Amino acid sequence: MAKALPATAPARGLFYDPARRGYAAVYRENELNHCPGCGRTHWHIGRTTAECGFCATALPLASATSQGMRGLFRSHRPIAA
Repeated sequence: MAKALPATAPARGLFYDPARRGYAAVYRENELNHCPGCGRTHWHIGRTTAECGFCATALPLASATSQGMRGLFRSHRPIAA
């Protein structure tokens, strides 16, 4: 049985090797995006993903992956001075 890596391995950068990770498809706004599943260009856009209108392949939004969770939550409480 393979030995599991410790939970701190990603924090040390052991998994960030783009050559080993491979190709990661993302949906880019203001560009022509072809579906990797069927090749068509009709998309349903959400807050964090885009879904192909024909084959339902889902891709993460490039803008959502760069912001993380920062853009999804807002505080509605007044800021005390």
